[in-house]
Amino acid sequence: MRLVLALGAAATGMAVMASCGGSSGEDPVQAAMSTFTVGAENFSGEPASPLASLHSSALASVSAARESASRQAASFEASANAQLAAGREKARQVLATVPDAGNALGDVTLTGIPTQVTGNLTAAKVTVTNSTQETRSYAIQVDFTDGSGQTVDSTVVGVENLAPGATENPVAFSTKSSDTTLVPVVVKAQRY
Repeated sequence: MRLVLALGAAATGMAVMASCGGSSGEDPVQAAMSTFTVGAENFSGEPASPLASLHSSALASVSAARESASRQAASFEASANAQLAAGREKARQVLATVPDAGNALGDVTLTGIPTQVTGNLTAAKVTVTNSTQETRSYAIQVDFTDGSGQTVDSTVVGVENLAPGATENPVAFSTKSSDTTLVPVVVKAQRY
């Protein structure tokens, strides 16, 4: 901005001097130009700009927000994993006291999930629907069986405080290799 103003002032000065003429016969524009120089020592790079300052400030704000969001996501993931682990442990404790298949097999269904979606893990969406008139919790054991019906892997999922008529969909994963085709089966489901 200062450079533009300086050049504008110089041009105006040259025009004034040109209109006045010179007494010594030299070209007035040349005389004006010889007295006006912009020294390289006084200017380097681009002039400071309020926009450049705003740009730097915005980049710093975005970077700080991104770091904060990343920390919040990691914290949320850790919290969710801790809740899942706690729910799974509670479900294991409940199922340990159930001698048979439990009282809620009719409230639970399974739907396979394609391995392309799960990163080549065998998984099933567990659909739990509370068929009672009260808020209830569920503990469910899902076994993964091979073609001969033998259990290859087993996992437990839990659903807590499910409202009457409400549905929830936890996911049961097998940690075994997906080289073998595994079939998920609900072997125990207890409503408590």
